[in-house]
Amino acid sequence: MAYRTPSPNPHKGKTPPPEETMEEAAYLKLLGEKQKPVSIKLRDGEVVRGWVEYYDRYMVRLTRDEGPNLFIFKSEIVYISEGGKDTTKRTRAKAKPESEAAAE
Repeated sequence: MAYRTPSPNPHKGKTPPPEETMEEAAYLKLLGEKQKPVSIKLRDGEVVRGWVEYYDRYMVRLTRDEGPNLFIFKSEIVYISEGGKDTTKRTRAKAKPESEAAAE
């Protein structure tokens, strides 16, 4: 039996997915054009709020009403959420005890 060398791409005809889809740039552009308030959580846990004025391949400029504007490296960003609120600290409304609910 002859030895066959494995082909470099066992799934012939399939191309690997692109490394970049350009959706990040489109999203940051939309946020900047509409000056939507955002919250940016950094790797050290700090959350900063403002709106995206400028971005490039390596950084985002966050413009703030209170405090100085910030240039933030993308490698330091954990996530960006719209609305300028920290979505990680959501609290659930406490249910009233039955005795209080019945009294109303």
